[in-house]
Amino acid sequence: MNAPDSSPGSNPEQEAGLDPGTAEELEQERARVAGEPAGAHTDTESRLAKALQQTMSSSWTVSVGAVLLAVVAGSIMIAFTDEDVKAASSYFFARPGDTLVALGQAIGGAYAALFRGSVVNLQAPDFVTAIRPLTETLTYATPLIAAGLGVALAFRAGLFNIGGQGQMLMAAAAAGWVGFGVSGVPFPLHLLMALVAGIAAGALWAGIAGLLKARTGAHEVIVTIMLNYVAFYLIAYLLATPGLLQAPGSSNPKTPPTAESAQLPPLLGEQFNLTWGFVLALLAVLGVWWLLNRSSVGFSFRAVGENPRAARVAGIDTGRATVSSMLVAGGLVGLAGASQVLGGVTTGFSSDIDAGIGFDAITVALLGGSNPWGVLAAGILFGAFKAGGSTMQAAEGIPSDIVLVVQSLIVLFIAAPPLVRAIFRLPDPNRRRTPKKAKATRKEAAA
Repeated sequence: MNAPDSSPGSNPEQEAGLDPGTAEELEQERARVAGEPAGAHTDTESRLAKALQQTMSSSWTVSVGAVLLAVVAGSIMIAFTDEDVKAASSYFFARPGDTLVALGQAIGGAYAALFRGSVVNLQAPDFVTAIRPLTETLTYATPLIAAGLGVALAFRAGLFNIGGQGQMLMAAAAAGWVGFGVSGVPFPLHLLMALVAGIAAGALWAGIAGLLKARTGAHEVIVTIMLNYVAFYLIAYLLATPGLLQAPGSSNPKTPPTAESAQLPPLLGEQFNLTWGFVLALLAVLGVWWLLNRSSVGFSFRAVGENPRAARVAGIDTGRATVSSMLVAGGLVGLAGASQVLGGVTTGFSSDIDAGIGFDAITVALLGGSNPWGVLAAGILFGAFKAGGSTMQAAEGIPSDIVLVVQSLIVLFIAAPPLVRAIFRLPDPNRRRTPKKAKATRKEAAA
């Protein structure tokens, strides 16, 4: 009788007479010769499939899908509002190519102008002019990032901070008053005093809502909305009253200019509008990330946000956590208001100094998934929309309101994750999957 063939290509039927131990050794030898451990290929495929599953079901993928859907919807609106597309579509069946060319020129030209006005202008004659759009994007993004962090931190604590407008207005009033009302203080100290005043004013204004929530159970959404109105009319009164915030000798509701010693210095030189406020926003991102993920205070915020009852049973003072989280959130929004007065609008401000940033911050926080790094990316994206919208309108004649529609659609799609998952066929992370080992165990038990 011939010995069994141990070559890698032997037929398993020829090994039927081998005992199980010998057959297993033979299989391991074949795998060694092939240069791959037994089952390694299957394990690698399983790990890759698991990683792909986690990526496709993450909130980041939903956010990217929401942005893509909003851009597609914006493209459709651009096509419908373009005159050349309308003219070419009138004889579409005679020459369909003209309509397709007009569509490509309208949509491509619009987003090319958006890129040129927000990232880099490749048609610029010099380097400074070429990178100016990027600096403008970061300038617009600075208050959005800071305010978005304030809203996101409140989200993580289970609170909906919709009072960004009021907190920004109070912070702007406090920082502005220190900026133009205090004299004889040198540059670094004067700037620091104005920043502290703005951050403290925003924190105290948000702390009112946190205190009412903790002591009386008053819903923070209603309270913060009411505080927005209180802040708006209070600032309007202060700006219209001589001797308070109104500039001396002027009847206009506007403050005096901020003193140079209290202004945020330019980050890249006088030729750009970008100031050191952007660096402060980056430091705020790092600070919030450390607070939420590396500190006991941040753990209490997240615990209360996930389950207040369980946090209370675990010994966490939920009322104190609520007030503290709103104070920190308001301080971050206050940083946005202070950066507007001390770096963005230094010639004097009026009651529209918030520029809608308090409400845009909600969109930034939602798009960023209430994650500090996500808020940073979302703030830069919305800063690019703001910086490039005017260029898109001037160069291509596209209404700048389309950019606002795109931003609104992003909020709509972010608020409906099942819709985004259904369109892109993304897996649902909340759907429970039966582990393969459990399935195999049940099959063996049934057998």
